[in-house]
Amino acid sequence: MNHYVELSNLAKIYPTPKGEAVIVRDFNLKIKKGEFVTLIGHSGCGKSTVLSMLAGLNDISAGGIILDGRELSGAGPDRGVVFQSPSLLPWMTAFENVMLGVEQVFFTASKLERREIVEYYLTVVGLADSMHKKPAELSQGMRQRVGIARAFALKPKMLLLDEPFGMLDSLTRYELQQVLIELWRKNKITALMVTHDVDEALFLSDRVVCMTDGPAAEVGEILEVNFPRPRERKAVMEHPDYYPLREQLIEFLEVRAHRKSPAHPSEPARPQNPPPGGITFVAKTAITEKQPY
Repeated sequence: MNHYVELSNLAKIYPTPKGEAVIVRDFNLKIKKGEFVTLIGHSGCGKSTVLSMLAGLNDISAGGIILDGRELSGAGPDRGVVFQSPSLLPWMTAFENVMLGVEQVFFTASKLERREIVEYYLTVVGLADSMHKKPAELSQGMRQRVGIARAFALKPKMLLLDEPFGMLDSLTRYELQQVLIELWRKNKITALMVTHDVDEALFLSDRVVCMTDGPAAEVGEILEVNFPRPRERKAVMEHPDYYPLREQLIEFLEVRAHRKSPAHPSEPARPQNPPPGGITFVAKTAITEKQPY
């Protein structure tokens, strides 16, 4: 089966006075076209490092990344990125911030066509009445809506999200999760998102990729999330599988994330028995050989 995105034996290593610091190693992941995948793990496990390498913002030490049949090298408009802070240019309005990228990507389109693209995405994220305000006039949640609109307006092959709701209050975070999932459903852009939030991962994802602790973090286990789409928060939380899945993720983070792969004999192996309950994880050793994704 062909995969839209393939991360193969990915590694990030930094030289230090005391030797090499291995942040991520042997990271393998395959993503289908149109799939929404989240990376979850403890702080410092390398989630954002993996995302930044995929975005082309951080050099790859070893391994490679293929997107839509092409090996990636450097950043490009085929990947839209939403950061925790939207990093808007303060002297430009929301409209102008989004237009900046649209003009670069759709330079052959007419001025009217480019304007319609920008207005459409700012409207669907709820900023129809605020698109001509500058960032200082917008709340943090509104600025993040601009960041989401900017990423989707480029119509990228892949959407990369680095804890985009981490700085927001709970109510705003829930609202923007719904905005994001509706935009993703309409556009079906392949997405990879980094999060610390178990509930966020379950609400948004088709699969949750659990990373082991650093240093030398790697894929630990993968959880399939089969809640029906389109999704509404209330229906998801009332689904009979919701709390068993949640407990499995929390158990991984509390227990199994600290154990390393048996592929490295100097480290303790993970237990071979599956976790209790009716939900199964896919072990890292199966990912490169048998896992269909």
